[in-house]
Amino acid sequence: MNGKLLGGSIVGIALVAGAALYYLQVYAFYDEVEFTPDAIRMTPVATGQPESMPAEDFEAIDADSSPLRYRACFRLPLSQPTLTETYEIYDNPEPLTAPPWFDCFDAGAVEAALESGEAMAFLGEHNVSYGVDRVIAVFNDGRAYAWHQLNDCGELDYAGNPVGEACPPREE
Repeated sequence: MNGKLLGGSIVGIALVAGAALYYLQVYAFYDEVEFTPDAIRMTPVATGQPESMPAEDFEAIDADSSPLRYRACFRLPLSQPTLTETYEIYDNPEPLTAPPWFDCFDAGAVEAALESGEAMAFLGEHNVSYGVDRVIAVFNDGRAYAWHQLNDCGELDYAGNPVGEACPPREE
């Protein structure tokens, strides 16, 4: 009987620990981001310096536990042709999935729209955190989505490889 009790205790503890780990990964560390005038910024080709954008219907989440947890959904009142003439296009955008409860952000749909040309990706801000860019995908109808993505320096650095002279040193 002691073996069943011990085995049952181990399974019970594992279930509680698994549920706690799931909760911590999916819910606990995220905070809603309040809209501010600088909440959405895009980088113009002419200056290379991010500037604030007039976003509407803004919803966003972020977490201090990782620079990659930022996700945002909003609308931009500018057309894609205006944006492509003015702002930097982002090569190789890879939308990262959001927690299931943040239902305005569907990474699969955004990725499919980027591949089909229905949406275009722009550089929001380079190195918003070391090695991480903010990417903004804009649809033809003005819907827009933002996420953080590792840039070349971030991929090298976080993989433990030397970043070389092309990347700025990490600020401690």
